[in-house]
Parts: sequence; structure tokens; C-alpha cells
Amino acid sequence: MKPTSRLLPLLSLLLLALTSPLARAAESAAQENMNIIQTILHGGPLIILIWVCILGTSMVMLTFIIQLFVVLRDEQLAPAALVQSLRDTIHAGNYQEAWEICRANKAYIALVLKGALERLGRGKDAVETALIEHGIREAQILKTKNSYLSVIGVIAPMIGLLGTVIGMMGAFAVLGSSGVADPRSLALRIGEVLMATASGLFIAIPAFIFYYYFRNRATIVLVNADDQLNRLVEDIPFEELSGVRIGETFEAGAGAGVSTGSRKVSMALTTNCPVCNGAIQSGQNPCPQCGATLDWA
Repeated sequence: MKPTSRLLPLLSLLLLALTSPLARAAESAAQENMNIIQTILHGGPLIILIWVCILGTSMVMLTFIIQLFVVLRDEQLAPAALVQSLRDTIHAGNYQEAWEICRANKAYIALVLKGALERLGRGKDAVETALIEHGIREAQILKTKNSYLSVIGVIAPMIGLLGTVIGMMGAFAVLGSSGVADPRSLALRIGEVLMATASGLFIAIPAFIFYYYFRNRATIVLVNADDQLNRLVEDIPFEELSGVRIGETFEAGAGAGVSTGSRKVSMALTTNCPVCNGAIQSGQNPCPQCGATLDWA
């Protein structure tokens, strides 16, 4: 056998030995250059679906956090201008007008006081009970959005864990098909697993942090708003308002000094009250029949 023919197999083996590491290096470089999007797409439809769920959960979490930052404020639950308007109206005895103000506003203090004013003619105990009942109901509505943050904090790691299980299945499939001869593909699969796990934790941790923050914040602002409500009703003469109906079917009780607001009346010698249509002398104020405050022109 010629020497050249003996060298050909050796050269072939040498060339193969040199080119194989280069090929593997090129493949590993391509895998290392994969960004997050490419890594997610490489995981297949199930991994893509899981990442869609993770991104959707994060957007919902951010939405609730922004809403709670806006809602759980003293100025939002008990605006200073609204509190002052209600205080002046109630101090003047215009309880029906105060109810109208509450009906036109959606603030926490207005929603609670509206229900309490509707029981004004039933006594102090009924009003205080209404404050508690409506306060609990409106507070529960405010706290519901915060409870969703706790739900997200529990679900997000579960979604990440599902991605971990699916990624590990892919990693074992690579290990079963090529063994340890293809460590780069195995490492890529394990990287997908860790990304899914980390993404769930990245959502769960801030969700729980803000959940406990907003839970304490809600307690503080609700206590301040309830304190404002108690101050508004503490000086109401409940004994004098027995039988009064405040609300849609307004009715002043007998002898109750309930004012319905200012009403302009002509300065004729004798005229009729614009509220109860009863006879009234010119300049007389309030109306002796219904107690309405009249604005004589």
C-alpha cells in the first residue's frame, strides 16, 4: 500500500476532529445569541401559551395596583369640599338637600351617609346602624380589588411551575434522544425551565408586597372616612326628627324642623308656601306648616 493511501484515513480523521468542535462552537454561539423572544418561541406552543398567561397576569396586576393607588386616598374617599358642603347643609337642618348632595356623588362618604340619612326619622340607633351596615358594604367593595392581588400572588408561581414541568419534559426528551452528547440543547431547555420559574416569582413577589401595603392603607383611609361620618351626624337632633322621611319620598314629620333649602317667595301680604302650599304671611320665615326656609323677594 502506498504511503499516500495510508495518510488519507488519518487526514480524514484529523479533519473531522478539527471541524466537529468548530461546528459545535458555531451552534453554541447561535444558541447563546438567542434573545428572550427566540428562547420562548423555541419552547413550542405550550411554553408560548404559558408566557402569554404570565404577561396577561402581570398586566392585570399593574392595573389593580394603579387603581388602588388612585382610590385608597383620603381625598378620594372623603373629599374636603364635599365634607364641608355636607357639614354646612346638615348644620342648617337641610337634611333632604344633604341627601341630594350624597346622591349626586360617588365618594365613599356620600354613599354611606346617603343610606344613613334615609333612616333619620327612626332615631339615633337606626342611623348609627345604617352607618355601620353601609360602611361595611362599601369597604368590602373597595377591598375586593386588593384581594385580587393576593390571588395573582398565588396563581403566578403556579403558572411558572407549569412552565417548569413542561420545560423539564423537553429537557428529558433531549437527554433521552442524544444523551450527554448534546449538552447545549439540554442547557437551552433547562434555561427555558428557569425562565418560566423566575417569571412566576417576579410577578408573585410584588403582588404580595402591594397586597399587604394596600390592605393596611385601606384600613387607615377607611378609619379616617368613618371618623368624618361620625362628626357629621353627632349634632343632629334626632328626637326632633321623629317621623321624618328623607330620600325619594321626602316627608317632614309633624313638628320636625326640617328645612328643604331656600325658596324664593313674593312679598305679597298673604301667599302660599311653595313647598307645602299652605297659607303664610308676607315675610314670615320659616313656614309654620312645613318649616321650610323661604327667601322673600
